[in-house]
Amino acid sequence: MAAGGPQEGDKAPAFTLETDGGGRVSLSGQKSKKVVVYFYPKDDTPGCTKESIAFTGALPKFEKANTTVIGISRDSCASHAKFREKYSLEHSLGADEDGKVTDAYGVWVEKNLYGKKSMGIERATFLIDGKGVVRKVWHKVKVDGHVDEVLAAAKALDA
Repeated sequence: MAAGGPQEGDKAPAFTLETDGGGRVSLSGQKSKKVVVYFYPKDDTPGCTKESIAFTGALPKFEKANTTVIGISRDSCASHAKFREKYSLEHSLGADEDGKVTDAYGVWVEKNLYGKKSMGIERATFLIDGKGVVRKVWHKVKVDGHVDEVLAAAKALDA
């Protein structure tokens, strides 16, 4: 497990992940665009669904702000495909099945649910500028209002 992951001002760890439909998504493929990378625990669970739908709903605003949105979990491409189709999600979902990206970003953490400890993805978001530098990090994200906060931060990078 990576301790903490990248902080604001650090170079963002590079990645290339498979997506549903046989595609791939990479940080380096976003050439001079800002990138929002949000990590979420599991496809088709209440908080993750709400967050993913909110990012899809705000995509036109992110695109206007020259910002790409990428969601990442350890679910398979097949799981992502079902999730995207069920909720009409329009942004890329990367399948980090081997956990290398969640480790590199420090979001694979010990969780404690009802006294039971287990490893899982911490809901976290990274805003990366067009040069690949992390500009803002949100850990232990609460879904309500989060997408608006990320969008405001993405727009502020241009100001």
